Amino acid sequence: MLIGEFRHNLDPKGRITIPSKFRDDLSVFVMTKGLDNCLFLYPKDQWEKIEDKLKELPMTNKAVRSFVRTFFSGAVDCVLDKQGRVLIAENLRDYASLEDKCVIIGLSNRAEVWSEDNWNKYNEEEALSYEELAEKMSELGI
Repeated sequence: MLIGEFRHNLDPKGRITIPSKFRDDLSVFVMTKGLDNCLFLYPKDQWEKIEDKLKELPMTNKAVRSFVRTFFSGAVDCVLDKQGRVLIAENLRDYASLEDKCVIIGLSNRAEVWSEDNWNKYNEEEALSYEELAEKMSELGI
């Protein structure tokens, strides 16, 4: 299971070290554009589940076509090197504003990579308080 928050730096070649705690799940994975200007990292089995669900959506719907294009066109198959690093493609680094300091968070079935600035901004400005989030989750039956 992918859980936790870890801070790492991009090296000059655009590589990031994946936390050792995540390496079993992310030894082979797919990286793509996420939401809120982060990157999503999906273990291969989770990627295949999402891919199957997206294949079922109606391509006659313009929003579906746009989402699927963005989601799949930014996707990259990834394999960790011997040091547990992965190269982040330049287009994905640009999308997520990744330059130096990054935050990698685990979200159970996927991980996200954020620029440290975007992560801090998200937590300060956009995120509801933990209590408000819990209340909204209870409205969903969780």
